[in-house]
Amino acid sequence: MEIDKIKEKLKGKLKNKRYIHTLGVAKEARRLALIYGADADKAYLAGLLHDCAKGYSIDEQISMSKEYGVELDDNLLNSPPVIHGFLGFEIAKREYGISDIEILNAIRYHTVGRAGMTVLEKIVYIADLTEENRDFDGVEELRHSVDKDLDRTLILCLKQQFVVQGKRENTIHPNMVYMWNDLLINSEKE
Repeated sequence: MEIDKIKEKLKGKLKNKRYIHTLGVAKEARRLALIYGADADKAYLAGLLHDCAKGYSIDEQISMSKEYGVELDDNLLNSPPVIHGFLGFEIAKREYGISDIEILNAIRYHTVGRAGMTVLEKIVYIADLTEENRDFDGVEELRHSVDKDLDRTLILCLKQQFVVQGKRENTIHPNMVYMWNDLLINSEKE
């Protein structure tokens, strides 16, 4: 499916604010790909589709996940706002014709990350938090860091996410902990 048709379909499925955010993530992902040597077209497409499942309610996401064979373990069910990344993998594949596993995994892991993330996955994860329309305490620090060091920015993103989730007394998906440990272990080796 060509980019204009993807945008048109997304615009019809997402609320306007979410669609604008999506365009911002795609733009930022492309920019970061050019800095960090990733495929800019793949980054743009992954950024564009990262929230393709967000147009559905949580109940619809759970139902669709079951229908599409997305495993919903207790970690996902206890953090329903992150289900859309895992479901988005399947929606991007089935409804938008995406077959590139790098793009699909960047969509899948943009909410909780994982240990051993690829550069493209890191870019989409960070772009989701730093795109120009985001406005939260700490976003400027992330934006200041992002052009200098991708992994350091991921560590800052996770620190910020841990504080937010801690204040809300929410569970933290294990993938985020695995990503944190992986980043710290591997940054010590460099």
